[in-house]
Amino acid sequence: MSQALPIKTIHGHHCHHGWDNSIAAVEQVAPGSTLTVVCHDAAGGHFSRDSGVEAVTSMPFERINPVTGPIHVDGAAPGDVLKITLNDFTPSGFGWTANIPGFGLLADQFPEPALTLWDYDRQALSPAAFGQHARIPLKPFAGTIGLAPAAPGSHSIVPPRRVGGNLDIRDLGAGSVLYLPVEVEGALFSIGDTHAAQGDGEVCGTAIESAMDVSVTLELIKDTPLAMPRFSTPGPVTRHLDGAGYEVFTGIGPDLMNGARQALEGAIEWLVKTRNMPAEQAYMLCSVCGDLRISEIVDAPNWVVSFYLPRIVFE
Repeated sequence: MSQALPIKTIHGHHCHHGWDNSIAAVEQVAPGSTLTVVCHDAAGGHFSRDSGVEAVTSMPFERINPVTGPIHVDGAAPGDVLKITLNDFTPSGFGWTANIPGFGLLADQFPEPALTLWDYDRQALSPAAFGQHARIPLKPFAGTIGLAPAAPGSHSIVPPRRVGGNLDIRDLGAGSVLYLPVEVEGALFSIGDTHAAQGDGEVCGTAIESAMDVSVTLELIKDTPLAMPRFSTPGPVTRHLDGAGYEVFTGIGPDLMNGARQALEGAIEWLVKTRNMPAEQAYMLCSVCGDLRISEIVDAPNWVVSFYLPRIVFE
């Protein structure tokens, strides 16, 4: 019987703000190791329970999305796959959502900063109150999770890429398994930008951004080329939102980005009219719980994008 490898903790001060294969590994582990990684939120602790909206514009943008790592996996080499099992999340109980001027799907329509602060039950993970407007079912996950790229130099943390990074895939929660192509020796794995909840699309640019500890197991699949990240989930992915059905809004036309904007605009307009919500609050609510989906992409010349807003948040 093989002996289990000890669980190591990678502390949050071992973090970086860009992808660069020259950054020295903070830990070296054998394949099969399980780690507890202390992750920052996207603003690196900039926001507190006392923060006001002015904190949005004073956020240090050159230091957003800090990721903890990198972690060297013994034997990992280009052409391999790193298998990352996300075992569980230990949330902090505090989070924030912001409209950041110049960022988000409707940045041209929402030029002013806005901020919502969240307190939630870190043990029960019961739905978190969005002011007087709604209660959001929580589903913790890691927004940024990736490996160092082969290309030399420092690369922005913001856009996702072939080796992962700022994927913002809501379904990379507890029990999911992510497969990433290795481009450099040791893989150089990092993770951060943890979220307590997010809709598919993260339409205003932020989710419920929340620091938390993440348990991961890192395994190696040798000599298995992989073009792009893939993942598997342990079960249904929308059960926490499905219970009361959805209000769905569509955008139709030859451009998927314009269709996404139209669908989101329809949801915001409906929230303003039927729920008496300020538009900027509706925009942020859509970002933390609503889902953008491509409903049809074969009936040229027009495609259909749908925005699903779960009614359960109003119960």
